[in-house]
Amino acid sequence: MSAPESDMIWSALPVAGFILDRNNCVERMNPAAEQFLSASLRSVQGAPVWESISIAALLDEAFARVRESQSEVVINDVEVSAANRPPIQCNIQIAPLGEAEGTALMLISPRDIAERLGRAQSSKTAAKSAIGMAEMLAHEIKNPLAGITGAAQLLSMNLTPEDQELTDLIVAESRRIVKLLEQVEQFGNLRPPQARALNIHDVLDRARKSAAVSFASGIRVVSEYDPSLPQTLADGDQLLQVFLNLLKNAAEAIHRADKPGTIRIRTFYDQALRRRLADGTGVPVPLQVEVVDDGPGLPEEIASDIFDPFVSGRENGTGLGLALVSKIVSDHDGLIAVESVPGRTVFRISLPVAPRGDG
Repeated sequence: MSAPESDMIWSALPVAGFILDRNNCVERMNPAAEQFLSASLRSVQGAPVWESISIAALLDEAFARVRESQSEVVINDVEVSAANRPPIQCNIQIAPLGEAEGTALMLISPRDIAERLGRAQSSKTAAKSAIGMAEMLAHEIKNPLAGITGAAQLLSMNLTPEDQELTDLIVAESRRIVKLLEQVEQFGNLRPPQARALNIHDVLDRARKSAAVSFASGIRVVSEYDPSLPQTLADGDQLLQVFLNLLKNAAEAIHRADKPGTIRIRTFYDQALRRRLADGTGVPVPLQVEVVDDGPGLPEEIASDIFDPFVSGRENGTGLGLALVSKIVSDHDGLIAVESVPGRTVFRISLPVAPRGDG
């Protein structure tokens, strides 16, 4: 295999990969490892890997065995934490490399990544099929609903106040269903972004002000902006929709906690993050926006699928809001991720910088 081919495979690996010298100092790491650490190779190169990663296992003996026997060691179900995040269950593979004496390869993968990768394609295909069917049904259902609503309104004109309550209920529920169907149609018919260079803080301020007079009324919203952020290339209306959705989710989480809460909107610059493309190359996405709430956190059983269509943590949720958010962010060549524990949920959006001269 040629060097360019091996470099492409190394960059495309979906798990965090580290090449360590005989003293377990970092020589190289792939983009997945940079994202895992929230740090660039330059910032950790030459330093012991244990300064960046905390692993709930004694690995010195494992590394010694790998180097002595020149054979692979696999350690399953180990708690690993990095970048001040809560520890997660991972599998660790350590293997010798023949490049230099004592050099070793370490791969760190979350325990469920194989399952998620294995079902990703089938999930996307099923979701696409389900959305297509839902779009067709939405179009067909809206017409008879309009007739039902009109008939109920006509009936109410000659009814007693007691009976009018029933027709009012018919009208209200019909309109609620129409609103749900419009969400389904909106998800399937989202237009391509009309991108231009814009200040992300202008869009965030629009979203924050809109939230403050509606669904987030009475909730403390704190903005922590990095004023030095460069512009991003984006569709302002679509990003507004993204931020309104995330703020609404945060507000609903706080309401479920039934106690005073705070939503934090934080922006910062992180040049280590890159979005991997299908060809293995990476696109920088250094502009970071975080929406943080102190609600009860995401249900554990849906946390890994929260961006899939029709997955919702609310009793009457449609499961389309975060799916739409994920689609818009992806259409903008960005990344979205979530970290959630009881008392703290963080949605992070990573976006590219606008090329100079765009405006």
